[in-house]
Amino acid sequence: MRLPRTRPRSLAGQLFAMQVVLIAAVVAGCAVFAYVSGSAQAEQTATRQVRAAAVAVADSPSVREAIRTPDPSAVLQPYAEQVRRDTGIAFVTIMDTERRRWTHPDASLIGETFLGHTEEALAGATFTETYTGTLGPSLRVVTPVRDGEEIIGLVSAGITVDRVSSQVREQLGALALAAGGALALGGIGTYVINARLRRHTHGMNAAELSRLHDYHQATLHAVREGLLMLDGQRRIALINDAGRELLGIAPETEALGRTVDELALPAPLTGALLASKARVDELHLTAERVVVVNTRPVVGGERRGTVVTLRDHTELQALTGELDSERGFTQALRSQAHEAANRLHTVVSLIELGRVEEAVEFATAELELAQVLTDRVVGAVEEPVLAALLLGKAAQANERGVELELAEDSLIDDGALPFSLAQRDLVTILGNLIDNAVDAASEGDSPGAVPAQRTASQGGGRARVTVTALACDRELLLRVSDTGAGIGPEEADEVFRRGWSTHGAGRGLGLALVRQAAHRNGGSVELDRAPEGGARFTVRLPLGDRTAGVHEKKVTA
Repeated sequence: MRLPRTRPRSLAGQLFAMQVVLIAAVVAGCAVFAYVSGSAQAEQTATRQVRAAAVAVADSPSVREAIRTPDPSAVLQPYAEQVRRDTGIAFVTIMDTERRRWTHPDASLIGETFLGHTEEALAGATFTETYTGTLGPSLRVVTPVRDGEEIIGLVSAGITVDRVSSQVREQLGALALAAGGALALGGIGTYVINARLRRHTHGMNAAELSRLHDYHQATLHAVREGLLMLDGQRRIALINDAGRELLGIAPETEALGRTVDELALPAPLTGALLASKARVDELHLTAERVVVVNTRPVVGGERRGTVVTLRDHTELQALTGELDSERGFTQALRSQAHEAANRLHTVVSLIELGRVEEAVEFATAELELAQVLTDRVVGAVEEPVLAALLLGKAAQANERGVELELAEDSLIDDGALPFSLAQRDLVTILGNLIDNAVDAASEGDSPGAVPAQRTASQGGGRARVTVTALACDRELLLRVSDTGAGIGPEEADEVFRRGWSTHGAGRGLGLALVRQAAHRNGGSVELDRAPEGGARFTVRLPLGDRTAGVHEKKVTA
């Protein structure tokens, strides 16, 4: 039977165990050190105590006088016992130079030989030794009693080893109590700290935290949505690769710790990131992208920061524009099919009426009218995507009563555009410019118009949009002008801002996308007044090494 796998101890539990062991080891080490030093100190104190007592007795004049009497014990015994009781030592023994005792705590042992060494004392020195005598092992000091230069007796004062040990044991008990208290306080403090750590780590162990960190880093680098986390001071606490790309922050730029104001983002986007309230699916423009921004404050008693998610809306917006173009193409084809059916019926009717020559003339005229622009576009613009776009937009413009014509100086050879110039960006630029021009020309008047500056051609001629597409001198020039009302100088700087439109709310993204696509390819957009009186937009895009583009296309083919 397989035993269930036990979950490894959490990080907080491991730290708690390690800290308890560490505290116990420190306390035990301190206790051992205190015991050793206390024992040594107790021995030194006892030695000083008995030495002082022995020297004081030996230097006492009454002791010297008593030694000279016929019965020294009669005087010295009471004196020695009084000193012993006053000093708290074990014994004070006064003896003659032959080691015969004159005093002893046990009076029955007076007169017997002193147990211990006396050679050094007889030589005139005071020394210390540990010796087992009648009272057991004792720490004793032996010193001579002098009468002038003559040694007339010896004094030994001592304290038993048991008494020294008992003093150490008393100190050790207090030390053990203090050590136990320190261990208990350390354990409680460690438990409190680790309980808080356990809450913050959600009970995970070190391996789980390491694995979670690895997953966290992998997720941040793998997710395609931009993720940005701001702290309470609006500084960047975290940003992933997609966030850097969407906000235009170079990989080598250190972003962590910087405030949002230092990123040089457009003012509306900066305001959205710094907002104290949540933002949901807001559309913002950077220099090269359309970004959908969502923000949510992180609160927990106080403002802790903001979590920001960023989604790239550039491709979706471009696809939406292409879909709109396709829808317009479809409508134009449906309308042309309807018109072609009407013309075919007219031709058939003329033939039935016997007017064959008139039928041929009518059909030939219609064919020539439809073929002129096609021949002009195909002959001047050999880039298939741009040619198809121009023909489709021409059909759409015709349905709205606007004539779309290609300027005489237009010329784009096949292979003139390098692969680095995305075809989608060309469709975005030229498609949006033509759409806006057709709108302006078909309306003939708009809130941004400048009536005083209109030319005579606007008054009675057919609405017209003129397109110039020219690739030369390593530069692609795309120019679109119209016969509409034009744009006033006071609004020239606002037309590229998201939301600017003469058609009300919900519009005004096309020109912003045009400038964005131009900047993305290192180009520029200019606005001035067309000779016909309307607006004229000029886009210039660098082509780089044109021969490299031709070579790449040939290799691909």
